[in-house]
Amino acid sequence: MSPLDILEDSAIQHKYRLRRADIMMLLNLVEADLQRPTQRSYALTPATQLLAALRFYATGSFLEVLGDGYGLSKASVSRSVQAVTSALLRHIPDHIQFPTTRGDKSAVQDFLWGKHNIPQVIGVIDGTLIPILTPSNDGHVFFCRKGFAAINCQVICDHRGLITDLVARWPGSSHDSYVFSNSSVGQEAQASRDGWLLLGDSGYPLRPYLLTPVANPHNEAEERYNEAHRVARSIVERTLGTWKMRFRCLRKSAGGLLFHPTKCCAVIAVTAMLHNLAVRAGTPLGPQEDQLEEDGEEEDGPPLQAHDPRHVQYLADFEARQRVINEFFV
Repeated sequence: MSPLDILEDSAIQHKYRLRRADIMMLLNLVEADLQRPTQRSYALTPATQLLAALRFYATGSFLEVLGDGYGLSKASVSRSVQAVTSALLRHIPDHIQFPTTRGDKSAVQDFLWGKHNIPQVIGVIDGTLIPILTPSNDGHVFFCRKGFAAINCQVICDHRGLITDLVARWPGSSHDSYVFSNSSVGQEAQASRDGWLLLGDSGYPLRPYLLTPVANPHNEAEERYNEAHRVARSIVERTLGTWKMRFRCLRKSAGGLLFHPTKCCAVIAVTAMLHNLAVRAGTPLGPQEDQLEEDGEEEDGPPLQAHDPRHVQYLADFEARQRVINEFFV
């Protein structure tokens, strides 16, 4: 019998991190893609494949251990995870959407303005390291500053904790500022004249469209700005913590993702989509999973200083941030 037929709602949420209704919705989306073209009597049903994949996302357990729980071989679980991940990938644009309409932007801007006094902000950005198996080719490129192989993921979220943009393609050695400058959001922000802003930590470059903290505040206005910036930026830190607690396959304590980097990036993107699905539905974390860990990915180095003649562009960026401070924090 399917676990969906015998488990209570609370047990389903605990095992699969999603509500029963959301799992059924996902099953309807991917059922046609998961049908096995075989006449064998014991072909895996789409529901079995989906639940095996969701259980892997939720726990990060070894495939063989997961297979024992479902009466499946390690190879069957591996194929199920791969098939479900590929089927869900095409639906990501429906669930991860950067605010583009006036109404979507206004909802985020109004909340952050009313709560943190920072105007025109439509997202908070941060980078996080997702541990993976060291690749056999060019493995050194994937080693991050913390000493393990990883994918450096860029995440932008809104005030509700929804992931509105995700970049999961760069190895762990890539710097956050490099990932941002080569992302579609970064390039759009540079070309746009709409006046919207992002908030980021000191690992990102100061830009008129990307506000970072003041490295050495000299007055009360800059200190108030830094405090407001810190509290607002905690939104993305909580989002990253919730995302990784909900889908433990992303955590280093679970052993990381033991796939090829391309498959790892696909799993990361799908779990971000499922995270948004859970947030929109108000699905809580389990009772033993409400202790969120801070991601701790902030860069140690201070931002570029305005007096450095090698960075003339920083002068214009500094003036843009200073206008915000002078107008709203003095």
